[in-house]
Amino acid sequence: MANYTTITSDKSKHTALILCACGGMIGIHDYYLGKIGSGLIKTFTVNFVCLGWIKDLIQIALGSYKDNAGAPLRQ
Repeated sequence: MANYTTITSDKSKHTALILCACGGMIGIHDYYLGKIGSGLIKTFTVNFVCLGWIKDLIQIALGSYKDNAGAPLRQ
């Protein structure tokens, strides 16, 4: 019998989704997830003229967005 361990982030998917919906145009959700570099880029480019914001919102909702360590967000 095998024991499987799934590594998940300590960051909440629900919190990231709310932050992305409210302040995603300036990358607030990336700062929360520890992605400071991409957060700064998104802040200065207004999240790639809002196209990146929509993409991030969909990825977080579907569960494919990862934190700075590459771990999936916790439900």
